[in-house]
Amino acid sequence: VHRVRFFGLVPAGVRCLAYQARGARLALARTDGAVEIYNFGANYFQEKVIPGHETRSVEALCWAAGDRLFGAGLSGDIVEYDLARLSVSHSVDGCGGPIWSMEANRSGTQLAIGCEDGSVKLFQVVPDGIQFERNLDRRKGRILCLSWHPSGSHIVAGSINIFRVLDVSSGLTVQTVMVNCRVQKVKRECVVWSIAFLSSGTVITSDSFGRVQFWDWEKGTVQESYTVSTSAALSMAVSESEDSLIVGTSSGTTHQLQLLPVKMDSQEKRWVRTKPFQYHTHDVRAVAHSPTALISGGLDAQLVIRPLMEKVNKKNYDVALRKFTFPHRRLVSCARKARLLLFQFSQHLELWRLGSTEETGKDGEVLPLCRMPEHLVQLKSKGPEHISCSCVSPCGSWIAYSTASRFHLCRVQCEGNTISVKKV
Repeated sequence: VHRVRFFGLVPAGVRCLAYQARGARLALARTDGAVEIYNFGANYFQEKVIPGHETRSVEALCWAAGDRLFGAGLSGDIVEYDLARLSVSHSVDGCGGPIWSMEANRSGTQLAIGCEDGSVKLFQVVPDGIQFERNLDRRKGRILCLSWHPSGSHIVAGSINIFRVLDVSSGLTVQTVMVNCRVQKVKRECVVWSIAFLSSGTVITSDSFGRVQFWDWEKGTVQESYTVSTSAALSMAVSESEDSLIVGTSSGTTHQLQLLPVKMDSQEKRWVRTKPFQYHTHDVRAVAHSPTALISGGLDAQLVIRPLMEKVNKKNYDVALRKFTFPHRRLVSCARKARLLLFQFSQHLELWRLGSTEETGKDGEVLPLCRMPEHLVQLKSKGPEHISCSCVSPCGSWIAYSTASRFHLCRVQCEGNTISVKKV
């Protein structure tokens, strides 16, 4: 058994999540632009992976019109993913600079995007893609987050120091609320990282001061405020029944708040912070709330699915805590005869020769090496597309790899200490 410790893989962090309640599927975008689909109905199986792209960063994902998945990012384009071909099927320029946020209305017929230039734009979801519909009232400051009212009549948009409520029919801003606070008579900048619009009309914000605040948007006043962390509260998601929410912070903790009765059998309810969880080591950039679980993804590249015990009736596979900490694709291939290993990275391949020993020993002993592992070849892939799969032949003289659009085959010849690589 060879213990291989020279594969320097750095996994890409989780950037955003989108849960699809109808099909019990989760879309996950990573910082390298790759998009993964997990099937919750089939034991959280990783169903599909759409390879990353150097020019395509994904800041927001959402499901619309049933099973259609849309993404948007700092390139300023809105893309629709073809989940059968695992590629981009349509792309439309948002015409507002980098896109920081995107959300579909409840019926899935319209997409709202928040742009760098301070505009909120509406797009109509049509059978063969999306069409630009209209611009809503534009103000100064990038739109970092937005949320539809369940009725589809209003959109709330979060920015730096403020959030705005926009009327969809007229396109005008009907309320602007300041969220920054004074510290020792000095106003500090407050970033509204995440926002939610409940059917009751309550607006929930999470901000860079680590606060989760509940607002009466018509009056512009705070109803309740909770400081869940000394660091920023970066992400937030509300359950479909609007009685529970999850908040992710930059310290790696996730917090759950629940809407609970003040007394037993009381009609009056209040939001109560119930459970903190520390499963991540870095920023929790994305969270999602399924009917039976809290889902979080961090820059530590981990996807964590925490079941809600009060929602699960029987002990089964779904009750266990799920942590996805390693890639589900094969990134290492072995040439047995030639004693070579091929390692796959996003934009290059590395070919290594295994070390060897002349000693013999009992099972479990660690033997000293007479020849150290050797790095033979590094193959760089040209173009912005990431490598999706790779393989080395058993004899070690052929290397094949593929991107989304191209297949490459190389001949590797080792003569003494000289190695030549020729493209076929």
